[in-house]
Amino acid sequence: LLLQADTRSFVVDRDHDRFLLDGVPFRYVSGSLHYFRVPRVLWADRLYKMRLSGLNAIQFYVPWNYHEPEPGVYNFNGSRDLIAFLNEAAKANMFVILRPGPYICAEWDMGGLPAWLLRKPKIHLRTSDPDFLAAVDAWFQVLLPKIHPWLYHNGGNIISIQVENEYGSYKACDVIYLRHLAGLFRALLGDQILLFTTDGPEGLKCGSLKGLYTTVDFGPADNMTKIFALLRKYEPHGPLVNSEYYTGWLDYWGQNHSTRGIPAVTRGLEKMLKLGASVNMYMFHGGTNFGYWNGADEKGRFLPITTSYDYDAPISEAGDPTPKFFALRNSISKFQEIPLGPLPPPSPKMMLGPLTLNLDGDLLAFLDFLCPHGPIRSILPMTFEAVKQDHGFMLYRTYLTQTIFEPTLFWVPNNGVHDRAYVMVDGVFQGVLERNMKHKLFLTGKLGAKLDMLLENMGRLSFGSNSSDFKGLLEPPILGQTILTQWLMFPLQIDKLVKWWFPLQLLQRAKSQSPSGPTFYSTTFPILGSVGDTFLYLPGWTKGQVWINGFNLGRYWTKRGPQQTLYVPRPLLFPRGALNKITLLELEKVPPQPQIHFLDKPILNSTLGGTYLSSLSADTEGAYEPMKLSGH
Repeated sequence: LLLQADTRSFVVDRDHDRFLLDGVPFRYVSGSLHYFRVPRVLWADRLYKMRLSGLNAIQFYVPWNYHEPEPGVYNFNGSRDLIAFLNEAAKANMFVILRPGPYICAEWDMGGLPAWLLRKPKIHLRTSDPDFLAAVDAWFQVLLPKIHPWLYHNGGNIISIQVENEYGSYKACDVIYLRHLAGLFRALLGDQILLFTTDGPEGLKCGSLKGLYTTVDFGPADNMTKIFALLRKYEPHGPLVNSEYYTGWLDYWGQNHSTRGIPAVTRGLEKMLKLGASVNMYMFHGGTNFGYWNGADEKGRFLPITTSYDYDAPISEAGDPTPKFFALRNSISKFQEIPLGPLPPPSPKMMLGPLTLNLDGDLLAFLDFLCPHGPIRSILPMTFEAVKQDHGFMLYRTYLTQTIFEPTLFWVPNNGVHDRAYVMVDGVFQGVLERNMKHKLFLTGKLGAKLDMLLENMGRLSFGSNSSDFKGLLEPPILGQTILTQWLMFPLQIDKLVKWWFPLQLLQRAKSQSPSGPTFYSTTFPILGSVGDTFLYLPGWTKGQVWINGFNLGRYWTKRGPQQTLYVPRPLLFPRGALNKITLLELEKVPPQPQIHFLDKPILNSTLGGTYLSSLSADTEGAYEPMKLSGH
C-alpha cells in the first residue's frame, strides 16, 4: 500500500493539454455539493446519487466562519466534521476538488469569512493587511494539516486545491495577498498538490497567478469559444477547465425562483466534453441555508439570499434526482462509463396539518431570558460586531426625552439600518425600517416612553463588495430634529432560549392582545404514520424564523417570496408518537388563524398576490405546483 501511495500522482500534462492521473490521461466531470448545507446523516445519500449520475469527482468549499466561531475556537464536530465528509466521498468512489478559501462566496454569510474579523473595524478583508493575514495564517495552520493526509499522492482523494476564490472579481487586486496565500499553501501542503485559481472571464487578469493553474467559470448562456480563447492567454497549455458550470442559479427574496432550461445545460456540457475539457457543475445538489447562514449581494440595493439553496440543481433541495439529473447523466454517458445500479427512488414525503400555533407572548416579554447578562450601555448605538453578536437579532432601547404630540418623522441617516429594524413604542409595534428602502415611519409618544428597535441581521454580503458589511444601527436614529442617544443594547440568544424544551408560556406573565410585532408562537405535534421529508408552509404569515425540535430551520418571508415552504429533512423529526416542537418568531404580522401546514412538495416560486391557492384540501393538487411568474 505504501508503494502504491508513492506512485500516485495527479499532474498537468502541458504537452498534450490534459491531466494525468497516475500517468494515465484523465478528465474529471465533477459536481458541487456543500457539506455545510446538508445534514450529516444525508451526506452518503447525496454523494451516492452524484456518483450514479456519472460524476467521478466532487468539488466543495470549506467555510472558515462555520469552523472558527470565535478566534482560536475550532469546531469540526457533527455536521462540521470535514474529515468524515472526505471519508464519505472516498466511500462513494469520488475524487475531491477542494476549495478552502479563505474567502469562498458560496452565497454564504460574509463569503465564509468570520464576522469576528470586523471587531477590528478598519480591517481590509482579502488583502495583505497584516491583521487579515495573521487571522488567515492562524486558520490555515489548523485547517491545512488536517487535509494533508487526504491529498491524492498521500493516499487520499483530494486531487487539486483552489487558492482563494474568484479573486479577480474583487476590486482590491492585491497580488501580494495572492502570493502570500500561494506560499502558505505550498509551505503547509508541499509541492506535489495541484493548486489552481478560478475566475469569471472578466476576473482572469487579477485572479490568476504564475505558478497556480488558471481555470475559468461560466454558464450555458455564455460564449464558450470566446471564454476558452481568453483562458488560453493565461494558460496557453494544459487542459481547459470550467470550475463552475452553472446548472441553475440562486434566489433572492422578492425576486422569482431562478431556473435554467435542461437543453441549454446539457448542450453546453457536451460541447465542453467534446473539447476534452474538465468540468465542475455548480451546483449539482444545492441544499439549504439553515439558521442564519445565508449571504447577500449588493446590486444597487441589498439583496439577501433565500433559505432554500435548491439552485434548480440536478438533485433537488430534498435530495431527489430531477429531470435535469437524468438528462445530464445521459450526456455524461456519451463520454465515460456510468456506474451501473438502480437509482434510489425519491425519499418518502409526508403531509401533516393544518396545525394551530399557540401564542407564547411577544419578544419583549422574554428579554430577561433572551439576554441574561443584561444590556450594554452606550451614548451612541453600537454595531453587532462591536458587542460580539455575530448573527441573528439585537434589541436597541432608548427613552423619549420629550413628549411628541404630533406624528414625527423617525429615520436613520446614511442608510444606517443593517438590515431591518422592527420599531416599537411602549411595546406597541409601529412598523419597519429597512436597508436601502425608503419606508417612512412617524411616531408619537410621551416623555419617558420606551422606544425599542429590534435589529435583524439578514446575512452579510458574500460577493463583489469591497466594504465590510457591519450589522445593526450604523448611525444614531433621528426623531424630528433630535438625534437619539443613551442606548441600551440587548444581544439576544434566541436559539438558546428555544432549545429549552418547556413551553415559553410558562415564562410569561401577561399575554399580549392581538399581537403584531416580534412575537413567539409554538405548538407540539406527534407524527402517527411513517416519518418523511416534508415542507413547512406558512400561509398568511409575514416574516420570521422557525425552529423544529430546537434546530434553526432558517428564515421565512412568505410576504415577499418567492420561497413559500421550508425544507424539513426527515432526520429532524421524532418518529412514532413522540412530540415534535415547532417554534416561530413572527416579526411583523400573524394571520387571523395562526396555522401551518406540512406539504409533500415545495413551493419555491410564488410571491403574494394570488399566485397560489389558499385552500389546501387534498383535491387541490395544483395548489402545490410552483407558479411561473414573469421574469425579474
